Formats: sequence, C-alpha cells, structure tokens
Amino acid sequence: MDFIKTSDSDCYCYNRNSQMEWKYMWSTRQVKITSSGLFSIVYITERHNCQYPETILSYIKCMTHNFWTPKESNEITIIINPYGETMCFSVKPVKKIFVYTISVTRNIVDFKLFLVFVAGVFLFFYAKTLSQSPIFFYSSGTVLGVLMTLVFVLLLVKRFIPKYSTFWALMVSCWFASVYAVCGWMEDLKWLWHENRVYVLGYVLMVGFVSFAVCYKHGPLVDERSVNLLAWTLRLLALVLIYCGVTVPQCSYAVMVLILSFRSLRYPLKAFSYVRWKTKRWRAAVKPAGRFLTEDEYREQADTETSGALEELRRACRRPDFPAWVVVSRLRAPNKSRCHFCIQRITAVLY
Repeated sequence: MDFIKTSDSDCYCYNRNSQMEWKYMWSTRQVKITSSGLFSIVYITERHNCQYPETILSYIKCMTHNFWTPKESNEITIIINPYGETMCFSVKPVKKIFVYTISVTRNIVDFKLFLVFVAGVFLFFYAKTLSQSPIFFYSSGTVLGVLMTLVFVLLLVKRFIPKYSTFWALMVSCWFASVYAVCGWMEDLKWLWHENRVYVLGYVLMVGFVSFAVCYKHGPLVDERSVNLLAWTLRLLALVLIYCGVTVPQCSYAVMVLILSFRSLRYPLKAFSYVRWKTKRWRAAVKPAGRFLTEDEYREQADTETSGALEELRRACRRPDFPAWVVVSRLRAPNKSRCHFCIQRITAVLY
C-alpha cells in the first residue's frame, strides 16, 4: 500500500502497466482519498484525448468526465484499471487550507469484476432459455420499470411511434438518461436510504407493481421473432458484461472470440450428426432383411454343423499330445449333471 499525506492540490497520474499478464485479468488499483474537510476530484480530460477523440468509446469517456461532475465529500474512492489508459486527476478543496491523505492498494482479484464476468458468460449461454422463461420475463420487466422508467414507457408506446428511426433515437436518449440517473442514485444511495427511506420504498413498490401489472397483461413472449430478438439482445448484453468484467482488453477479446467460436461450432456438429444419422438409416435400408429357416433347412444345417464339429473333435483327439487317459478316466466317472448320451457319443468318437 502506498500512502501520501499532503496539503498541496497536486495533479496525480497513473500510467498503465505495459506488461500484461493473464493472471491479473481481474486485478484493479484502488485509490482512496480522505480528508477532514470537503473536497472534489477534477479529472484532467486532456489526458483522455478529448480534443480529438479517435473512437466512439473515447468520445463516451470524454462525455462522462465532462458532464459527470463528482460531488464534494470528505472521502472518495477511485477504481483504476491497471491496463487501461493513463488517468490523471487533481484534488480540489472547498477551503484553501486543508490536509488530505491518498492511499493506493492493489486488489489481486476484484470480486465485483469477477462476478460481472461470470454473469456475462452465464447470460450468453442461457440467453435462449431465459428469453423463453415467463419468470425471467416478469422479473426483468419489473426491474426495467423500476430502474429505467423512461425506457419502459417508451417500449409501451412503441406502437404509436410511426417511424423506426424516431423510435431508436428516442431509445438511445432514454437509455443514456436512465443510465445517468441510475449512476447518480447509486452515488447518493446511502443518503437517500437514511433520509428518504419512505419515498424510496414507495417509489419501488408503486413503480414495480405497475410494471409487473403491465407485463402480466401483455403476457410472456410467444412470437418466435420476439423471442429471438430478446435472446440476441441478452447475448449482446452478455458480451458487454464480459468486456467490462476483465481489466486486460486482450483477455476479454480472447474470451469473446472463444465463446462465439464455441457457439458457432454447434452448427457444424449438428450437420455432422445429421449426416451420420442419414448414413445409418441408408445402411439399414440397404441391408438385406433376415429370413427364417424352414424345418428341413434347419435339420440339414444342424446335421452339417454336427458332423463338422464331430470331425474336428476326432482330429483333435487323434493328436499325439492329446491326454486320452485323462479324458477316458473322467468319462468313466461323470458328474450327475452330465448328459450320458453325450458321454457315450464322445467315447465312441475317441475309440
């Protein structure tokens, strides 16, 4: 653990680790800043290439750092990805004179990231089953109505929107607004629970009941197209969870390619099984059908086989190394369960 105690409002940067190891794919750096007075964190956005963002992901990060202003507090914890981009921040005090401490610890396994990764893998492989489950439909609809009310309402009034372009534009806006609101509530969750517990419980119960009633009225998904659309949406969400649940980008890409390849291998295996099944049926059809023997054929075949077996036994008994006296002594004192006719027949063959 690294520990810093100072009163200067300096700028602190964390450079990413250039050497990536797969065993640290769930490790994070935790920076905890504490002080007796109030302060806030100011992110240096120039370090995030916000002037000329190259990708959409960089643009989203810049928008987050620009519009998401952290609130003032006397204790702030920052989780840093050791393999991400270089991150810089400065401590902005409310008063001019104050002392704060910064402690940096390393989590070898961040269990939150690990749970997110496991949830993504589980959701990807069971997306089809969950999309057909009525329990998942009602529970997810209720949670969606409580956490993202705007998205839930937009899905209800979808039939009244004439154009798909307008609907998807509203959907993206509602998603960003809902995520922004949920993240804001998560920061103030402790304060909301202690100060406005009755209002929080009332909102959850009322909106949850209305959402469940609407989902129950419409019923679970029956149309095959709707079920497939929900399944692919869950798989896309699963890939996002897998990407967010791993700190090493190369490992997340490898895992996503692996599970996508594993899913794609199902179709060649199904084709191979179908061809094998067809081949077995064709061989069974080509194979000539069996025919029962008549009574005369059975007797003729029995006589032929019996004569051949006795002739083979006669040749074996005439060999020089055959223990004739041992066999004869045993035949003269047979067991009670022996067949006397067979014994006489074999004795005749030997002599």
